Amino acid sequence: MADKQFDVLIIGGGPGGYVAAIRAAQLGLSTAVVEKDKLGGICLNWGCIPTKALLKNAEVYNLLKHADQFGFTFDNLKADFSKAVKRSRDTSNRLSKGIEFLFKKNKIEHIPGTAKIAAKGVVEVTQPGKTDRIAAKHIIIATGARPRSFPSIPIDKKRIITSTEAMVLPEVPKRMVIIGAGAIGVEFAYLYSSYGTEVTIVEMMDSLLPIEDREVTKALRRVFEKSGIKVMTETKVESATASDNDVTVTVSNKDGKKELKADIALVAIGVQGNIENLGLEALGVKTDRSFITVDEHYRTNCEGIYAIGDVDGPPWLAHVASAEGIHCVEAIAGKNPHPVDLGNVPGCTYCQPQVASVGMTEEKAREKGYELKIGRYPFRSHGKAIAINETEGFVKLIFDAKYGELLGAHIFGSEATEMIAELVAARTLETTAEQLIQTIHAHPTLTEGVGEAALDAYGEAIHI
Repeated sequence: MADKQFDVLIIGGGPGGYVAAIRAAQLGLSTAVVEKDKLGGICLNWGCIPTKALLKNAEVYNLLKHADQFGFTFDNLKADFSKAVKRSRDTSNRLSKGIEFLFKKNKIEHIPGTAKIAAKGVVEVTQPGKTDRIAAKHIIIATGARPRSFPSIPIDKKRIITSTEAMVLPEVPKRMVIIGAGAIGVEFAYLYSSYGTEVTIVEMMDSLLPIEDREVTKALRRVFEKSGIKVMTETKVESATASDNDVTVTVSNKDGKKELKADIALVAIGVQGNIENLGLEALGVKTDRSFITVDEHYRTNCEGIYAIGDVDGPPWLAHVASAEGIHCVEAIAGKNPHPVDLGNVPGCTYCQPQVASVGMTEEKAREKGYELKIGRYPFRSHGKAIAINETEGFVKLIFDAKYGELLGAHIFGSEATEMIAELVAARTLETTAEQLIQTIHAHPTLTEGVGEAALDAYGEAIHI
């Protein structure tokens, strides 16, 4: 017999789970969330939010180091990294408490503990000293993912670390090797380099941010190398060995093998789904490697069991998890929700300059056989960018020459992650180049660059 019963029980309280819970409650479904840690999941507590707080500190520090350009001078500028870490932790704690408030407001029950699906419609929740049986018509797995590791790179959380440990280091290391040049690796490279760490990024693929447009990644590499970050692409990590005092990372490329010495090695080579100990094998829930297989409504092959967010595979983004959670519970409630369009998901990297994109890269569009019109607008020619001293970067728009469809948008610059929303909306509304050109952008704003890039695709740019 069950101790409690709900319409929807969600395992995991991250950006997929807690958003799904709130939407389910709004739709009149009795809802509970099993979360063994703080509400908000990895994203809010150990990912998206605290890293952005740390990156803001790095951005401010870099600004102050060049304050003379704005007419300010300092005799003894100092950076207290421990205070930056504390601010990031305080930010996460505040937002986690905010989710607790939203749960109370929406009458969602938070059940602390570890969940296992015992049978169809039954979840066992274990806390120290007791196990409760919870009945639910619909069970949503939103357990997220964790950093991947390899036997040749044994993570000891002291010398060889993941992004979690990188957010709370007691002091700034003198030397750091970052293994992996995706968004996480690039963001931490910017963060620690800003505080004076000698950073080396090692990436097996041939560019930083391998999924981004090559024009953008080349520009990012140039900026990183100019700032003192060493970039080793097309380089494989053979092993990493930690001692009491340092770590040795052995790499190989076309030039042969090389040993890199550092105080810290940060492993940022992707994620694997948290599917263990959920009872999936006994129920016969299909998985692919470490991810749960779902259909367009996030249903697994077992009736009444669903999976959303990172645990169902890429793209591993908080905003995708939230969108999937909303779609999933709306389908459960009998609505007819629009499919989540994974071809129109914004990607954001919060180094400085920032990188943001949506849709196809130029390489992918050409591969698909499109005839293209491409427009670019550099921030070095941009009045607002010059006024705020942020002239590095550009807007790049990729249109189908035949119909004017916006195939892809790529921004490299100061506020790229904020600017990309306009272009996501444009693609959602099937906006053409002509309509973007006709859109009046406020002056002076960085988003004027979007209009100018659209004009440039057709040879009509005004300011270049």
